[in-house]
Amino acid sequence: MANSLPATMQAVTVVEPGKHSSLSWQTSALPQLAGGELLLKVAAFGINRADLMQRQGLYPPPAADSPVLGLEAAGTVVAVADHSLAGWLGQQVFGLVNGGGYAEYVRIPAAQAMPVPRGWTFEQAAATAETFLTAYQLLFMLGAADAGQRVLIHAGASGVGTSAIQLAKARGLQVAVTVGTEEKATFCQQLGADLSINYRQQDFAEVLSTAWPEGIDLVLDPVAGSYLNAEATLLAMDGKIIIYAMMGGRKIPEFDLSLLFKKRGQLLCSTLRNRSAAYKAQLTHLFSTDFAAMLAEGKIKPVLTGVYKPEQLEQAHQLLASNQTVGKLVVSFIE
Repeated sequence: MANSLPATMQAVTVVEPGKHSSLSWQTSALPQLAGGELLLKVAAFGINRADLMQRQGLYPPPAADSPVLGLEAAGTVVAVADHSLAGWLGQQVFGLVNGGGYAEYVRIPAAQAMPVPRGWTFEQAAATAETFLTAYQLLFMLGAADAGQRVLIHAGASGVGTSAIQLAKARGLQVAVTVGTEEKATFCQQLGADLSINYRQQDFAEVLSTAWPEGIDLVLDPVAGSYLNAEATLLAMDGKIIIYAMMGGRKIPEFDLSLLFKKRGQLLCSTLRNRSAAYKAQLTHLFSTDFAAMLAEGKIKPVLTGVYKPEQLEQAHQLLASNQTVGKLVVSFIE
């Protein structure tokens, strides 16, 4: 069920996946809808580190997902799979997509679509789903964080980090972050972080053992590697460490498991992309139930650092890879 649509579209192809890959906009067929899906005419899409990994061949998409890069998009619904979804036609939505976001059109399950808040731009909406849903999952679905607890968020100025700071403070958590520059430290404090530690100048374990001697209830860690030993010593009783990326390496040097046993600590590893459709639908529903009103009121919002044109996509990827960014980068088709 659709409005009049073109037969083809422009979508990004990764040329020679690997360390020396490049990106090329090429003509492609429009996606074919399956049951429960909407077709989105993309106005803007978000850029995530998972995209950088995929183009290097390090993060292949699940078998059922589109091989095209892109895990989130915002735009207008122009077609639906069947009459039961007709109410979505013409709606402005954003959300997680199962690959394919780097394109003029993309499929999105209706259960993963959220209305663009009134007064928001498509660019803002495109910068929201992946990082806020990841942060929500880590903090509340896996971390079971509650008011008054202490959370350590590594890479605090990243897209997930800036989203997690806002969600954690909205729920009354105490928040510490680690960052790599004084500018990022200041920004995170302005966003609400109680402690902001420049890991290039301070040992975060030393700072936190003094500032929070009671221990840390939850650690959100995209670094892994050598961080694990320090994190385990900082945990409060029954604390949790959740690893959701491995920027510091996939191997843990001489990790002392007894540190976790002493604290009855939990070490969890989590990704979002390969979760089931039912899980992503539940995650979207829970996040919307808990925070849609705050999004609409502007009490929480994405930190949107840069908006790029489609032909500037490679530039945006290089900037994200440089680790110099705060928050999110998006590509917009809007002139």
